[in-house]
Parts: sequence; structure tokens; C-alpha cells
Amino acid sequence: MSHQESLELNQLANHLWESANILRGPVDAADFKTFIFPLLFFKRISDVYDEELAEALEESDGDRQYALFPENHRFQIPEDCHWEDVRKKTSNVGKALSRAMREIEKANPDTLYGIFGDAQWTNKDRLSDALLRDLLEHFSRLPLGNKSARADILGQAYEYLIKKFADATNKKAGEFYTPRSVVNLMVRILDPREGETIYDPACGTGGMLIEAIHHVREAGGNIKTLWGKLYGQEKNLTTSAIARMNLFLHGVEDFEVIRGDTLRHPAFHTGDNLATYNCVIANPPFSLEKWGEEVWTSDAYGRNFAGMPPAKSGDYAWVQHMIKSMVAKTGRMAVVLPHGALFRMGAEGKIRQKLLGMDILDAVIGLGPNLFYGTGLAACIMVFRNKKPAKHRKKVLIIDASKEFKKGRAQNELLPEHVDKIYQWYKDHKDVEGAARLVSLDEIKENDWNLNIPRYVEPVVEEETITVEEALANLKTSLEEAYKAENNLIALLQEYGLAKENK
Repeated sequence: MSHQESLELNQLANHLWESANILRGPVDAADFKTFIFPLLFFKRISDVYDEELAEALEESDGDRQYALFPENHRFQIPEDCHWEDVRKKTSNVGKALSRAMREIEKANPDTLYGIFGDAQWTNKDRLSDALLRDLLEHFSRLPLGNKSARADILGQAYEYLIKKFADATNKKAGEFYTPRSVVNLMVRILDPREGETIYDPACGTGGMLIEAIHHVREAGGNIKTLWGKLYGQEKNLTTSAIARMNLFLHGVEDFEVIRGDTLRHPAFHTGDNLATYNCVIANPPFSLEKWGEEVWTSDAYGRNFAGMPPAKSGDYAWVQHMIKSMVAKTGRMAVVLPHGALFRMGAEGKIRQKLLGMDILDAVIGLGPNLFYGTGLAACIMVFRNKKPAKHRKKVLIIDASKEFKKGRAQNELLPEHVDKIYQWYKDHKDVEGAARLVSLDEIKENDWNLNIPRYVEPVVEEETITVEEALANLKTSLEEAYKAENNLIALLQEYGLAKENK
């Protein structure tokens, strides 16, 4: 990225974050995203519409009727529903905003249905006319057309904002945000290529799909071969709307992100068969309690092929859904799970045994603690492939990357150098003392199909070498401390009459 670009990105990102400060007070930090993202998107499509209009007027020597033709615009903006129309309003601003957004959705039924979410713009207790006017004026100072805000810069600023909102609401953020370094590691392992299909069944704000696009671009591929090949499903309305805006703002022209409950009502299927994809990637909610067990007892899509997950934890429901969603030969998947999924027994132990028996588990990567929002727990990544390379068959690569992180105040962080190191271990697919081991299925079977990482990878213990003088000095200090502790204890016991005093 050039200096000019990073300057643009910083200015844009800071300006967007400032808009959240206008809301601070009347609106809870957890709700910032509900209001800020739809406004940003509304301003963007209005500014692009104006650019398209100017271009068409120039082309047609000022023929306004021609310039308004739908063919000249990516999205239609009905009369009186443009950003500038709402900006002129001095009273009932929320009502005007709400109406403009609904009408734009109706005018673009195939692409923008429900994209502005369900923010309560007309609630004057929270959003007074004065506050909304301040917010609109703040956004109006930013030109967001293609000329001044290229899609990749705008997309990055949007991602920055999603992260800032995640930081501001740490506890809740795990529901919609996976740290991008973890996403980057998963995408590098799956290595999506030009023209392949990519699917995230718990897509949050769309970060995994966007990282897949970056990956293809960085490998020199043509990202347009991914248009129409990106699929996501997300249960939360606001989050699924943010994911769609995110993809549009990154310049993605054709994708499908559907709002819905993947485990109960998968969105992508033909009859009784789930749709299948080259790459399946997700960070589903950990150990989800009410995950849809009632539907799965007789699942129409045969997703309980390896067994019925326990009622109180949906981890292996997600795993089986994702396995069923991989295409036969080139299908591969990466999923983030809590460590318990590696060793819990009972129903999960049986499912694990079945999956291991199918020889599709490629690798297990244990990550460090507190990398994810809303949970201090360490997580792991499980990698599956429908067709493992011959030399990896009947083996599972087990990686202990639990020491690879930078300690942070609220959150630990996986830095690019950590990602590089873990990825290299995965790519080399061989034993590394204290870090990685290629384990045979026979050994795993002897361990009752338990995949708990310390059973297979022993940490390297650093042996300290010290001189005899240092050892004697340490012993002397230890003895002095022991005598001191003993004297304190005796004094305490005497105080409470539990020991005889020395005469």
C-alpha cells in the first residue's frame, strides 16, 4: 500500500470512528454498528449514483432522461430517497431516513432486500432530530464515490470499523468477529483458487469470504472468477446485513449471503442434498446449547452421518454440516472449535471415532489463549480434506501453537510472524520437536480416539545450567526463607494458643 493510500485509509477510518462518538451517550456502544453501517452504505450508494449520473450526462450531451435510465446505475435510487433529499430535512429526520432506506431496498429487490437492517431510526428518545442532523452532516463531509474512495480502501476502512466496534464491546463481539490473523491462517491453509466456490455457514460480518478474495488476488488470480461463487449464511439480522454491505463495499459484485439458522434451515440445497463447495470455512458459535437437536433426529440432509451430537453442544453439528458441504474430490474445510471438541467423550467421542475412521481429518492446530472476543478459552482449528495426499493418509498432523501469540491487555494477538510460523509447520507436514507431530491413526485409536494435543506433542522443557556456586547460593536463600516461614508459623500458632511458647 502506498503512503497516499495509507493516508487515505487513516483519514477515512478516523472519520468513520468519529461518527460513533456522535452517538455515544444516547446509544449503547453495542448498538453503534446498527446505525453507523447503514448510514455509510446509504452515503456510498448515493455518491456512486451521482458519479454515474454525471458520466451518463456527459455521454449523452446532457440528456437527463437518458442519464436516469436504470441501465446506467449499479443500484437504483428512487425519487426523493437520495442522501441529499434526507439531508435537507430539519424535522422527523429519522422518518425520512427510514423511508429512503426502505424504498431503496424495494427498488433493488434482488440485491439490497433488507440490507439496511432494522435500526429504530424514528425513536426520538435515542435519536433526536438534532443528533441525526449532526450525524448526516458528519458523513456529508466525506466524499464516498468511486473516485475518492476506491472499493478496496473503503472496504478496509469498513473492516477497521468492525474491529473497533468489536473492541468496544468485547464480550459480545465473538458473535460477529473473528480476529483477522486467525482467518488469514485458515484461508492460507485452504488456499482457495480462481473460480472455486467458497462457503461460510456462520459468516458473521463476512470476514472469511473477504479474506478468501484477498488470498486469490495476492496469488495473482483474477478475483472476478469468484463472483457468484461466494456463499454465506448468518442467523443474526444486523450481522448478516453488515456482511452484505461489507462485500459490496469491497467491490464484490455477485455473492449470496442469506439470513437464517444454518443448522435448522440450511439456505443452500437442492432437494434433500446440501449444496457443495471447494472451500468450506467457519468460526461457528462455541458449544451452542439450543442448536436444533429436535430437527436433527431425522435430518432431511443426512447431516448426522457420523452420529447425533449431544443436546447441549452443537460443535459436531457444525462439523458434520460442513463436511456434508464439501465437494467430493477437491473439498477442504477449516473450522474453529473449543478444545473440548478434541477430547470430550460420549456422543462426541463416537462421532470423532467415525470421522477419524473416514480418514478425512488432515490436521488439528491448538491456538493460544484469549485470542477470540468474549472468551478467554484457547481454541483449535480442525482441517478436513475429502482427498488427502497419499503420504498423509492414515495420519493426522497435530500442531501445538499455544505459545504463538503476543500478550495483550484485554486480548492476546496472533501476529503475522506467528501466522507464518504455524502455516509453515502445516505446510511442511512433518515432526517438529515441541510443536508438531504427524500421528498415525493407530496411535490415536490406542488413545481411545482422543485428540487432546498434549498427548501427542510434548512441550520442550528448557534446561537451565547453573554453576555450583549459584546452586549453593540458591540453597542458602531457600533455607533462610524456610526458617523464616517456620518462625512465622510458630509465632502464629503461639498467638492462638496452639503451640507452647519457648521458655
